[in-house]
Amino acid sequence: MTEYTVITDAAGFADAVASLSAGTGPVAVDVERASGFRYSQRAYLVQVFRRGSGVFLFDPPAVGDFTALQAAIGSIEWVLHAASQDLPSLRELGLEPATMFDTELAARLLGHARVGLGAVVEDTLGITLAKAHSASDWSTRPLPQSWLEYAALDVEYLIDVRDALVAELAEQDKTEFAAEEFRAVLDRIPKPAREEPWRRLSGLHTVRGRRALAVARALWTAREDFAREQDVSPGRLVPDRALVAALIADPKSKQELAQVKDFTGRASRTQLDRWWAAFEAGRADPELPLERATGGDSIPPARAWPDRNPEADARLKVARPVVEARAEELAMPTENLLTPELLRRVAWAPPEPLSAASVGEMLAELGARPWQIAQTAQLIADAFVQSVQSPAPAPESAS
Repeated sequence: MTEYTVITDAAGFADAVASLSAGTGPVAVDVERASGFRYSQRAYLVQVFRRGSGVFLFDPPAVGDFTALQAAIGSIEWVLHAASQDLPSLRELGLEPATMFDTELAARLLGHARVGLGAVVEDTLGITLAKAHSASDWSTRPLPQSWLEYAALDVEYLIDVRDALVAELAEQDKTEFAAEEFRAVLDRIPKPAREEPWRRLSGLHTVRGRRALAVARALWTAREDFAREQDVSPGRLVPDRALVAALIADPKSKQELAQVKDFTGRASRTQLDRWWAAFEAGRADPELPLERATGGDSIPPARAWPDRNPEADARLKVARPVVEARAEELAMPTENLLTPELLRRVAWAPPEPLSAASVGEMLAELGARPWQIAQTAQLIADAFVQSVQSPAPAPESAS
């Protein structure tokens, strides 16, 4: 078994950068985080492989400045798997590809039944990878040798996988599809923070009343602040279900809160003052949240369309199977051809006058790529016309 060393000092870093600069072809890059253990999504290990250079494992907290690595490989094509997950952590380190190839996204476009890294490596190369440490706490120091071997294998085969997928894309005439998708991932602007992130509290639907929701908001915020301060995943301090249990118990004092059996978690008692202060703040807050979140620019769920917008419902019911059939012809998941959200938005309020060109313009404004528009705009426009000529039957009323 190969013994892997994590690069932590300036000399080792300089040697690795020089070796990678002298390598050939694309560079495979991967990141290990401590999701579920730490609050941040920072990288705790960066793996890099290039032919002629080998595998290098970098310790980001120890290395600190990755400017030299970016200069060495920044203009080379990077190969990543599920790049949208790793790019934020890499960018935090100042590491940014000019171009990239995403093996997970390519596998989706090619219609592979399984698109996890291990499955794609097995399907393309016939090599089985043990995925034993994907959910480990990568902030652990020192990192066990078995973890380092796992991490190295994540990049060691990626270039070979990329080459196999490049050939498959060419065979299926999807090379340009993939290129547009990869560029879209690189250019994608991060989504703005949710206006009311506390509403994602699991089990919040069981909490009744605006005052109770104000307390929920205060508890969630107190936990979030403490988690950020400690760099610990919030759920490891006090799980969602424990916060909701405390809300439903509606304690009248700090002592009563301490007696709530289901208020669990390693910080539920050690930070009791913090949680009780949140209860008091929420109960005194003059700005009560609404019972339901405001929708922003969202549209109603499709199940409400027959009553809210029957014409849109008819359009969607005719267009959806047409888009699904085209995806099947292309041997790819429907959501990769066109996300359901984009189709719903166009069906809810289609452009006027209706045509393939106007539908294409609307899809482009919503973020669809040129290849997606070319494959779907005419189909959608035709389906919308058909929905007017022969509307979908109304649902049967209950007897």
